[in-house]
Amino acid sequence: MLDTTGPADVAGVRRLARDGLLAGSAAAARPRALARLRGGVYTVAWPLVFTRITKPLEHRRRHADCARGLAWLRPDCLDRFHDDVEAVVEHALRRATDPIENLEGWLATRLTPATVDAHRRRRGETGALQRPRLPAWLGQALGGDPWLCDLAVQLLVWVGVPATAGAELWPLDGWAARRAEVTGEPVAGRDTLEREVEQVLAAMRTRPAWHAEHVERPLGCKQAPVAPMPAELPALELVGAHELADARLAGLAEQALEAIEARLNRGEAPAEAVTAVVTTVFGEQSPANPASDDWLAAALADPERLDGIVATVLEILGR
Repeated sequence: MLDTTGPADVAGVRRLARDGLLAGSAAAARPRALARLRGGVYTVAWPLVFTRITKPLEHRRRHADCARGLAWLRPDCLDRFHDDVEAVVEHALRRATDPIENLEGWLATRLTPATVDAHRRRRGETGALQRPRLPAWLGQALGGDPWLCDLAVQLLVWVGVPATAGAELWPLDGWAARRAEVTGEPVAGRDTLEREVEQVLAAMRTRPAWHAEHVERPLGCKQAPVAPMPAELPALELVGAHELADARLAGLAEQALEAIEARLNRGEAPAEAVTAVVTTVFGEQSPANPASDDWLAAALADPERLDGIVATVLEILGR
């Protein structure tokens, strides 16, 4: 749509908006004319959506690459951006019934209600709770445990998200960082997260109808991941091993920053927080982390090098 819409379409949309005829024209338009109206509104709306919704969100998620521009958005982030723009376009074509002199200014005031309503509507269509909250009965079934209750809400949010966690059902890596933030404990292993997710699901299954409607049904609406290649065929490597290692380290860095920030928020000294988290997250040698434990221990034991690491972390966190 961004490539096929011309200046005349945008000018036509602005003229209709000034005359208070945009919504009425969209309602009466034939398919081809409606497509031109949609394209014109899309062209006006997408920079606003990226600047005011997408970019701040990607900064909060620490996706510095995605925040640079459309060309750098990751696939799932790009899908979310397009969903938000489409929501704003639909909102404008239904609600722009009064004369609007400044179309950008009017759209800017409608970004939040348009995108929130669309998000809730998409969730509701799949059976996912539109505003996920912890039911009292579920909190009681989980014994009021703060982390398990928080995990239950995260699970209810996740089932309504169209994306998948790669080839896995649950985004365990992200929840591991969340667990460290809530509990104050080191980042847990996948086995621990898997047991806790199953514990929450078992509590949810005590109400079979509720579980079927709000967990199983929305899960079934997720797009299935691509099946892996047969084991007997060699894997097709689309990127080099160093790129895979860089991606893995970037993911670990995001988890580490979240855990460090949680410790700082509890009043822990920066050097202690950084040392504890970095040792836990990066201390184990692996293909994605070829540096040895001895190198890391030496870096953290050197006051000057540790001060540099702490200063860098605090700068990234904006502290």
